[in-house]
Amino acid sequence: MPEIPPEQSLIEYPSRFPIKVMGAHVEGFVEAITMVALQFDPEFDAATIEHRPSKGGNYLGLTITVTATSREQLDELYRTLTTHPMVKVVL
Repeated sequence: MPEIPPEQSLIEYPSRFPIKVMGAHVEGFVEAITMVALQFDPEFDAATIEHRPSKGGNYLGLTITVTATSREQLDELYRTLTTHPMVKVVL
């Protein structure tokens, strides 16, 4: 992926950046996503995670808000989340 010059980026770094993560509503899902978030933002606070169960209760939508420090950090975080076996969708 070509490097985007900082002056062309739509995001100013550092900044708080929300990410929506959806997966099956199973034990350990929130903890697994928390561990991923902490890998990329050591100051991440799990108490700030927003939870939204699906109508049928089979899926859980989470919004995690991390401190983004660079485009590379966000790209790697998205890659890690999308390849996680418990994750269905990342927005």
